[in-house]
Parts: sequence; structure tokens; C-alpha cells
Amino acid sequence: MADEKSMRRSRRWFSFRHSPFAILLGCALASAVYAQPYPNRPVRMIVGFPPGGAADILGRIAAQRLTEAIGQQVVVDNRGGAGGLIATEIAARTNPDGYTLLFTSIPHVINPHLYRKAAYDAIKDFTPVVQFVAVPLMMASNPSFPAKSVKDLIAIAKGKPGQVNFASAGGGSSSHLAMELFKSMTGTNMNHIPYKGTGPLITDLIAGQVSVTIASAVPLSPQVKSGKLRGLAVTSPQRSPSFDLPAIAETVPGYEVVNWFGILAPAGTPRAIVARLNKDFNAALAAPKLRQMLSAQGADAVGGTPEEFGKVIRADYAKWAKVVKESGARID
Repeated sequence: MADEKSMRRSRRWFSFRHSPFAILLGCALASAVYAQPYPNRPVRMIVGFPPGGAADILGRIAAQRLTEAIGQQVVVDNRGGAGGLIATEIAARTNPDGYTLLFTSIPHVINPHLYRKAAYDAIKDFTPVVQFVAVPLMMASNPSFPAKSVKDLIAIAKGKPGQVNFASAGGGSSSHLAMELFKSMTGTNMNHIPYKGTGPLITDLIAGQVSVTIASAVPLSPQVKSGKLRGLAVTSPQRSPSFDLPAIAETVPGYEVVNWFGILAPAGTPRAIVARLNKDFNAALAAPKLRQMLSAQGADAVGGTPEEFGKVIRADYAKWAKVVKESGARID
């Protein structure tokens, strides 16, 4: 008897689930969920580098400020590997609903020229949200190296072609390509010594195993302040507010390498969501406390419109395509 009652209840539930009323009710509930204002659940911010590095530190600062602005948790998802390539490919394939963002930097536009099989288009597959900060690189040397300025380095390199060793954080890194651009613009010939990261590079530069480098200003600055290294210049177009050094451009007009960090969304993300995120990030970046925090990390707050960030991305994409080609750098 009990089995017959269970069967009747099951038939009634099956009939209800497949009735026009139930289908309409389900659609109405689904519409109600999607009609809720953005955002109504946590947002994922993918960072293409492991914890502890500049991208991770700055990405977590950006995520925290966005959390405060939107009232939803912004979760940092570190996807390190291949200089940010893996994270970028993941972000390019996600649903463009505003719930997945990419915190990225200049490798975003360099990698497509280094990797023949990069599975994303740096321009077409993403919508710019905002440039978060700009971080210049620093040219530094061992104190025993005779060059005390950019002008000195050019003169020494021209006087001894191929005999001055410069260190980079790895073949194809922004550190490597920044020096290749310098060589191209100054007509100098220096010998490239690649390292597996900035840490080993600094160790050997202090020891005098290599003479000069262009690398991230954040880890170089403490060594310069302590006298273990000599700071020669920064790669921003003007002197950086964060470092008391001249710009390379003062000696080499037009030279500029700025490692920007910014937020992208997958292509197709609704304009209203992009505008909302841009507004929230700009409000955060206008706060003096955040600007001071970023300056302490060697970063200059930027902000601005999505269109302005898009121009930076397109310009650097073309710029680094030429540098990569001329340097012959390839990862695969």
C-alpha cells in the first residue's frame, strides 16, 4: 500500500515538474536571479604569478579595494607559470559576466611574440577595465663598474663592444627586452647573461659577476640605498616620484619602459559592468592612503578610463613585437 502511495506521489511530482506552470515558474526564478544587480556573488581575480611577487602583492591590494567597493569578496586566484601565459589563457576562456577578472602586466603584450602557440589574442580577447599602477624598472650596476651614469655606460659599451655583461631576469623577460631596447636605441653591443629570476641576478650583480642590469626597481632599490649597488637611472619617461634617480630618457630621448599593472575582463563583458568596475577602481586610486601604500611598493597610481588603458596596451603590443623580433628572443 505504501509503495502505491509513493508511486502516486512520484507521478504527481513528475507531472508537476513537466507542466507548463512549473516551467514558467522555473524561468521566472532564474530570471529573478540573473536580474539581481551586479555583483551578487564573489568575484575571482586571476593573477598570473605566484604569491610573494610584485604582481601578487599589487593584485591583492587591488582585490581588497574592490571588495570594499562592491560589497562582495574578490578572491585572488594565483595561476603562475610561463610568465603569466597560463593565467591569461584561462581568463580568455571564461564567461564574460564580470565575475572573472585578470590582473596582469606587461608580459600580457610580450608573450604573444615570444610564444608561437599562445592561445589568446592580447587585444581582441580582453576588455580593458583600468590601469592600476605604473612601475618603472631600474638600471643599476656593481659599484666597482666604472660607469656612474647612463652616458658613461654608453661610452664604455661602445669602447668595448661585446665585453660588457648585462644580467636579466630571464630570456624574453621585461628585464631582458628593456636592455635590448636600450642597445638598439644607443647602438651599443653588450653581452646578455640570463638568470632564473631577479633574486639570483641581484646576488651576482652585488658579487661583481655581472656589471649592469635593468630590472624591477622594487627589489633593486634597497640594495642601492644600502650602497651594495649603484643606481644609474629609471626607465620611466620622467623621474619617478618613488626613486631619486634620473630617467634614461634624459640621455636617450624617447626611451621608455614602464611595467604597468592593470585589470582586464574577458571580451564581451557588458559595458555597464566594465564602467562600474572602472569607477570603483578610480575612486580607490584617488585615496591618498592607497597612493602612499603603492608608492612604498615603488608603484605610481594611475587610473583613468578603459579607453586610455586600451591605448597603452595597443601601443606596447606593437612596441614589444619589434623589440622581440630584433632581439631574436623565443621561448618555444
